[in-house]
Amino acid sequence: MSYEHQARKRFGQNFLVDANIIQRIVRAISPRSDDHLVEIGPGQGAITGELLRACPNLQVVELDRDLIPLLQDKFSAYPGLTIHEADALKFDFGQLAPAGGLRVVGNLPYNISTPLLFHLLSYRELIRDMHFMLQKEVVERLAAEPDSKDYGRLSIMCQYYCGVEFLFEVGPGCFRPAPKVDSAIVRLTPHAALPYTAADTKLLDTLVKTAFQQRRKTLRNALKQYLPEGDFWAQVNIDPQQRPENLSVRDYVTLANHLQSLRSSGANAL
Repeated sequence: MSYEHQARKRFGQNFLVDANIIQRIVRAISPRSDDHLVEIGPGQGAITGELLRACPNLQVVELDRDLIPLLQDKFSAYPGLTIHEADALKFDFGQLAPAGGLRVVGNLPYNISTPLLFHLLSYRELIRDMHFMLQKEVVERLAAEPDSKDYGRLSIMCQYYCGVEFLFEVGPGCFRPAPKVDSAIVRLTPHAALPYTAADTKLLDTLVKTAFQQRRKTLRNALKQYLPEGDFWAQVNIDPQQRPENLSVRDYVTLANHLQSLRSSGANAL
């Protein structure tokens, strides 16, 4: 049985076809036979086949229903393959979680990569590691350090939860159809123990988001709606004349925790 499938723009489909890059990705993942692997967006199965050869029990999540019969036919010799026809943005990855932790991989649709990453981070305690193909610009933001133009909310919130490794670049010619942007492979490894713990992660995210919405302003001005006047900045030992990109993950956790402490004590903070 054969299937002709045209890549669909509404699903952000760009199918990986370069055999050397496929092998390099699989080597980076280094799958084992006893792994609990989950592939998001298997597409036409370019990486799926290599994963199955190393790990015959594989779960895949695919939104495009027209690709399901293609995958079923192509990998009919692998009874351990389970295909979930679902939107990864809404999928409950908790239902797949074994005691040993999930290993999540995927060539993610670039148009939903950021919200999908945040969705997956909500399952971080069940995940051992994640390997993703993303737009190169997104990987640069994920791995960015303070004082750089790429550093922002995505950098801070992902690094709060995970170790981030920019592995290697992938050019447009490795796909069909070729995207208009460069791509890259990233490895995200949830921290076994958080290096810095926020008392309220929603407050941390709110402060970070607010700061970077006005990244050209000083911290004092960017965050004035949330932080009290007075000696707040001296108490956290942070210069309020800095810009949002100058602060480390630890600095933002310090800000959020001190504000949470003031709120809990009934101090005059919004």
